[in-house]
Amino acid sequence: MTEFAERRPRNPGELGRTTIADSVVEKIAYLAAGEVEGVYALGSGLSRSVGALRKRVPGGGTTTTHGVKVEVGEKQTAVDLDIVVEYGEVIPEVGKAVRENVISAVERMTGLEVVEVNIAVSDVRLPEEEEEPERVQ
Repeated sequence: MTEFAERRPRNPGELGRTTIADSVVEKIAYLAAGEVEGVYALGSGLSRSVGALRKRVPGGGTTTTHGVKVEVGEKQTAVDLDIVVEYGEVIPEVGKAVRENVISAVERMTGLEVVEVNIAVSDVRLPEEEEEPERVQ
């Protein structure tokens, strides 16, 4: 007769390790910030131009995260955002809404604790400003 040792229930969370790349947190933060009303764009004019150029280059990727920098640790992360706000919006309120949405999305999707979200408003989009048309060569 074969005897079996009593098995204790296994916790799947203890059977390996999950790592989250900085780029994953950057994308989540980028999309969450962009969802907030009053945010026109992320990144400075130069970084937006570079991002648009990257999209046109084959293999350049489809999702750019210009205007977002993160530091990701094992259990915590910090996010820095550079945003452009629509003219007429109350900037502190937009900043608060961005901060809340980014924290909620990052913590929900990654399980990381967001220790800070720093927001720099680099520009205000005026109603009469138009996007530069893309040049076809």
